[in-house]
Amino acid sequence: MDRKLLLIILDAVPYANWRRLFGNLEGWVQSGHARVWRMRSVLPSISASCYASIHTGLSPQVTGVWGNEFVRRLDHPDVFSEVTKAGGLTGAVAHSFWSEFFNRAPFDFLRDIEYDEPGQGPISHGRFHTMTGYGHDNQMTPADVDLFATLTRLCLVKGIHYGMLHTCTLDSMGHRFGHDCTPMDKACMAMDVRLQPFLAQWRAAGYEVIVTADHGQSQRGHHGGTGEDQQDFALYYFGEAEGPAPDVLLDQLQLAPTILTRLGVPVPDSMKASPFLR
Repeated sequence: MDRKLLLIILDAVPYANWRRLFGNLEGWVQSGHARVWRMRSVLPSISASCYASIHTGLSPQVTGVWGNEFVRRLDHPDVFSEVTKAGGLTGAVAHSFWSEFFNRAPFDFLRDIEYDEPGQGPISHGRFHTMTGYGHDNQMTPADVDLFATLTRLCLVKGIHYGMLHTCTLDSMGHRFGHDCTPMDKACMAMDVRLQPFLAQWRAAGYEVIVTADHGQSQRGHHGGTGEDQQDFALYYFGEAEGPAPDVLLDQLQLAPTILTRLGVPVPDSMKASPFLR
């Protein structure tokens, strides 16, 4: 496999906050080095439901992941399994839900917190965290720069072809403060600044990069429903592929077949949505 792509998911950032608070990402767009679209999540716009749909290309009504209480090993083709089947190496730096969905469940702290098992599972190299003890007064989220660095190590040391990073920092802050406040403005700015050196390294290493969210979040810190602030988010693409017009609204179910298409991996019949990058 000679193509490489990274998917960076910043959990729960509504479209408006992407476009007004992520100055570095917007600067890449203005300079012509990136493109941006609006994408709409599946329903319910709940984290686990979206995680499953992002990588299977199937709605929650098909996967049976109707909320965070339904995390289990999925039995549908997914991006990790198809890349591995095609001979590629995959990596994930993420919440433990991703390990349970796409590698094995239930999550075992000692067995699954870190593993390097190319050829044995859909995720060749995994680095996971659980956020055990998470609540309003204790966010329990790893530092984002640590996650960015960990993914970069997987790229440089393990030579992964497809890598996915997921961070819950902004989702946790949104639940605590809502999205129309000074703490959230500063948190988005900090995320945007911390991401940029790694983004430059990934591009220099030959990776196409997608930076996006799993869903939005309301000003009161809620998601799960149908409001545009809960469902809609931005998707930034760094690469050479052709894409739709800037005003086209993308469907989250298009993400899995798009990733596989960019990697040159056959798209399974279960993924019905059309790729938006060629």
